[in-house]
Amino acid sequence: MKLNYADLTKAKSQKIGIRAEEFRKNFLRDWQLYLLILLPLIYILIFHYGPMYGLQMAFRNYRAADGITGSEWVGLKWFEKFLTNRQFKQVFSNTFILSIYNLAIGFPLPIIFALMLNTLRREKYKRLIQTVSYMPHFISLAVAVSLVSMVLSPVNGVYGGLYNLLGGSGYPVDFRSTAGAFRHIYVWSDVWQQLGWNSIIFIAALSSVSPELHEAAQIDGASRFKRVLHVDLPAILPTICIMLILRCGSIISVGFEKAYLMQTGVNLQTAEVISTYVYKVGMGSFRDFSYGAAVGLFNNVINLVLLLIVNYVCKKMTSDDVSLF
Repeated sequence: MKLNYADLTKAKSQKIGIRAEEFRKNFLRDWQLYLLILLPLIYILIFHYGPMYGLQMAFRNYRAADGITGSEWVGLKWFEKFLTNRQFKQVFSNTFILSIYNLAIGFPLPIIFALMLNTLRREKYKRLIQTVSYMPHFISLAVAVSLVSMVLSPVNGVYGGLYNLLGGSGYPVDFRSTAGAFRHIYVWSDVWQQLGWNSIIFIAALSSVSPELHEAAQIDGASRFKRVLHVDLPAILPTICIMLILRCGSIISVGFEKAYLMQTGVNLQTAEVISTYVYKVGMGSFRDFSYGAAVGLFNNVINLVLLLIVNYVCKKMTSDDVSLF
């Protein structure tokens, strides 16, 4: 029997009513849980969605006296200014190279570390290594950069001491002020600080691998390495894909604090990235809020495009259609 529009509307309203009644019952039963998520929800609304109102500054000639909506609408003027700026090529290439370098080194190493840690048989050593590897994550960026600077000091640091111990004369090259060394110092110090912390999600995924799969592989004569390669790695592949998608969603957003703290007048050729450039033009001596907002929005749009591309590729390349959406 063919239903008319009135019947479909009635059925739809009844379905909505049933769902509303189910939500009401769930809310009355678990209202404490809903109360717990209220504060994070308020935080997200205020600090993540609220500032989106100010994005229109990127399309206006913002003046504090006129306010955001009262400022003159200039369209894509600031985006054109950034794309035609002589610094655009340098800033964008620095950000892109540093991001790809950090992804190529910083993403697979926690996976390898988790796989190696999972093969340890003695839980005592495993917990000790985990604890030691997590500790650098809790060091503030300012302290971490200071530690790296002290270690690489050619005068009284570990680097200078080893140089003199091995027979060097005078003082060695100061890598902290060398443009070519900035990316290596940034990436490998980040690996030291985040390796253990980033491996937590992969260690948790490995804990759900069935021991029966390993027992079956051992019966078939598989070595420990082959079991890691053919049992553990495929089991955490969906987790790896999800983490890769999330990582690529912020690939161009190189951390502002660390890059800014590591910058010197000598290494700016490779150390100037989009995040530090936005700070300098928007909040520094230029105080060009609209231009800074446009550059920041450009950066976020690139991140969104990369996120969509990586999500599509992961969905097509995995048999289970692993993706965020």
